[in-house]
Parts: sequence; structure tokens; C-alpha cells
Amino acid sequence: MVPARCAAVPKAAHWYGLAGLVIVLDQLSKWVVLNSLDYGQSITVTPFWNWVLTFNPGAAFSFLADQPGWQRWFFTILALAVSAWIAVVLRQHPQHKLASLALALILGGALGNVIDRLRFGAVVDFVQWHAAGYYWPAFNVADAAITVGAVLLIIEQLLAGRRESAKKTAGKKS
Repeated sequence: MVPARCAAVPKAAHWYGLAGLVIVLDQLSKWVVLNSLDYGQSITVTPFWNWVLTFNPGAAFSFLADQPGWQRWFFTILALAVSAWIAVVLRQHPQHKLASLALALILGGALGNVIDRLRFGAVVDFVQWHAAGYYWPAFNVADAAITVGAVLLIIEQLLAGRRESAKKTAGKKS
């Protein structure tokens, strides 16, 4: 007989597993791109989408990319600190499904990009969308996970605000 505390997988482990899946998909996609494209090479996929290999030493939208190198360590430490905080929150509140999903995506994306910063000194980007001569900055699976996670956090906060308003309204009617 297995002791009860060992038999059940903690719910937080599911969210950590999702974050791990994001990291694996991110790193696998970057491995494929690094072994398929030369730096700066662009392959047209559709009229609005290219594969292009680029390295971003900055943050989103190449923020601080023109700095002499300190930003590599700043963004690495920042991502690790945020990831540690997210890991704690996931352990404390794994039952909050939408918030935990959002945080797990952000955690996986942040750590996927940390791996790049440690390996290459910059983040590997390869998805490039464009329309009417405007080119969106290239991004990767980790960036997409962080973006989706951030949008889900906003939705979760809006829904939580509505639930709180509904509770207050129901309390006044009683």
C-alpha cells in the first residue's frame, strides 16, 4: 500500500509540468531553427509570415538591445526572480486554474528565454509576421507563451473583479 501523501500528485506539479512542456517546445523549436537557417536568412511561409533567424540581446521589441551587454544579466536575473515568485504562487494556489495556467505559461516562457541568454548571450527569435510593409519584431515560442499568459492574467483579473462586484451586489440585496 502506498502512503496517502505519496499517492497523490500535488496539483502544483501539473502547472510545473506545463511550464516544462513550454520550455521543451521552445528549446526544440529553436534547435530546429538553429540547425536549418543561417543568421539573418529568411524563408517565406505565407504572404504575412516568414521564418528568420535572429538574436535579440534585449527584451520584448528589442528593448535595450543596443546596450553593451549588461542587459543580458539584468534580464536573466529578473526572469529568474519572477520565475521563483511564480513557482511559489503556483504551489500556494494551484486550484486557481486560469491564473495558474497563465503563470505556468509565463514561467515556461521566461525560463526558455533564460536558457538562450545563458547559452548565446541573446534570445533566439525566428517567427516574423508582416503586413503592408510593416514587420512585427521576430519572436519565438517562449515569447508567445509569455504573451498568452499575460493576456490570460488580464482576463482572470477582469473576471475576478466581476465576481467581486457580483458578491457585493448580492450582499446588499440580502
